[in-house]
Amino acid sequence: MNRLLMKAIAAFSVLISGLLPASAQTAFPEQPITLVVPFAAGGSTDLVGRIVAQRMAEELGQQVIVENRAGAGGTLGATAVAQANPDGYTILMGTIATHALSASLYASPPFDPIEDFAPIAWLVTVPNVLAVNADFPAQTVEELIALLKEDPEGYVYASSGNGTPLHLSGELFKTLADVQMEHIPYQGSGPALIDVIGGQVPIIFDNLPSATEPIRAGQLRALAVTTTTRAGNFPDLPTMEEAGVPGYETNSWNALFAPAGTPQEVLDILEAAALAAVGDPAVQQRLEDTGAIIVAEGAGPLGEHVRSEVERWGPVIEAAGVRMD
Repeated sequence: MNRLLMKAIAAFSVLISGLLPASAQTAFPEQPITLVVPFAAGGSTDLVGRIVAQRMAEELGQQVIVENRAGAGGTLGATAVAQANPDGYTILMGTIATHALSASLYASPPFDPIEDFAPIAWLVTVPNVLAVNADFPAQTVEELIALLKEDPEGYVYASSGNGTPLHLSGELFKTLADVQMEHIPYQGSGPALIDVIGGQVPIIFDNLPSATEPIRAGQLRALAVTTTTRAGNFPDLPTMEEAGVPGYETNSWNALFAPAGTPQEVLDILEAAALAAVGDPAVQQRLEDTGAIIVAEGAGPLGEHVRSEVERWGPVIEAAGVRMD
């Protein structure tokens, strides 16, 4: 009798497990998750990624390991994630570079930012900043423009790489201010900052989070933020428009993506962990101290944002004549 009862219970358990929603059966994650940051260590995306990864690991009960795969304006790392096994164990810290600019910068893009990825969560937006070496003679944007006009062939500027938002920030500045500078691309903000602080390159367009500490330490002189409103952590720093460049606005953002085809129940778990991370007051404080602005939106709003960004930046890139082929 007991044996028959045990068989009946076992059969009932199998039946019930087949009827339960997939989310109820998901044991994800059962191993560490790799978060690919498609830029070098020390940059804004790396900084945001490490802050969020640490808190997500606490939510998920597994390590979230940050892996830097820099190159080609973020497309090398993004391509690797697009081609990864869609099981949720390899995800991407995407940016405006990977999921808005790449679609227009390449005649044959290595991935489709909409079709090849599943959105997880939109974390923050990030102001950019125009800064110079601490010993550079220009104290303001107006003085910088005057120097560039006096010697159109004499100056260069650094960015985190070809085709990045920082590169386009520099090109937009050149157009609106009617000046010339040669672009020096780096594989991430970290290496670019090292050379500007060291005096090898005098000028940089960078994300504010990665430039914040060098600015506070007096190693860089910030001239203006590139957003239409001032940054909360530098309230005395003017916007580019206030500094004398009308119509100027650029920024960046950070969001999490998985490869297309990742199971919905896994995406839901990752989304919940990401939103819990950026909803943590301690995490918010750390991010806001760098100049990042908390967004904390889920997969739906992120997918809509990516579509609108692709449409917005296409004409801008075409008008600037920037190509990566």
